[in-house]
Parts: sequence; C-alpha cells; structure tokens
Amino acid sequence: MRIGEVAKTVGMTPKTLRFYEEQGLLPPAPRGTNGYRHYDADSLDRLDFIGRSRAAGLSVNQIRSILAVREPGSAPCAHVRDILAGQLAELDSRIAELTALRAGVAASYQAVAAGDPAACDQSRICSYL
Repeated sequence: MRIGEVAKTVGMTPKTLRFYEEQGLLPPAPRGTNGYRHYDADSLDRLDFIGRSRAAGLSVNQIRSILAVREPGSAPCAHVRDILAGQLAELDSRIAELTALRAGVAASYQAVAAGDPAACDQSRICSYL
C-alpha cells in the first residue's frame, strides 16, 4: 500500500506517517522505482499500535521505549504496566488540580453573579478576582 492508502486506513495523515518514520517508530518503507513508499501489513499493525498508544496519552519517547523492548522479541507487558501507572498518577494529579481550579472559579462566579457592580472597589480593578 502507498502512504495515502495507509494513512486513510489507520486514520492518520501522510505527514504523521512520515513523522513516525523520522522518529524511528516506523521502519522506513521500501520505495518503488517511482520513489513512492510501499507499506506492508506489519507497518499497518505497528501504526495501529502507535495510534492506540497515542490515544492512551503516551508520548513518542514512551512508545519508542515499548518498541525497543518488543524488537528483540521480549513481551513489553511489565514495561507498559509501569508506563501506564505513571500515566494514571499524572492524570490523577491533573484531575486534582483541575478540581481545585474549578472550585475556585465556581466560588468567584457565585460571588460575581450575586454581587452589585456599584459596590465594586474601583482601586482593585475587579473585586471578585
């Protein structure tokens, strides 16, 4: 398959495929006499894995590290578990930060919604923030 066909099949753009190739996540595709890249089923499988990994929030470096464990034939399950544990911890931290931010914004909104603009302290630009 040529790059456009592969990109459409896996839901990516040709530019994304070239990026993954440049980053070493996808082996360079052999080129025909016309210079076009030709991808095989293994490339589709790898791109499917990359897409699923990106959907899970993994970085290019994290994906590269998983592929490095897999390349010699080792199962990367423990490595993936550790990466996902880190992802979960980071997400939990972000959720806690966003929850605190939301509470602060909600309190400010309630104050401004119930406030009287005439009572605003002009020296503070906005008394509610």
